[in-house]
Amino acid sequence: MATMTESQLRSGVIFGDNETGEFVYMPASELGVEHPMCVYEYDTARDDINLDDAIRTIRLRSLRPASHPRLGKNSC
Repeated sequence: MATMTESQLRSGVIFGDNETGEFVYMPASELGVEHPMCVYEYDTARDDINLDDAIRTIRLRSLRPASHPRLGKNSC
């Protein structure tokens, strides 16, 4: 059963914290893929992480739906 966070990621919602500059999202090219990769941006780094790690990071860092400086509120 998909969680609300997973469903939001799969629909393109960007999670983040504008104060810390951390963002987790699923790129538009990964939407609809069976085993998608997500992006975790922090400081000046950008890492690819799997969906489970993305959900874990969102929960651990208490990230909320946010507006990304370049992408806006949705990665689509």
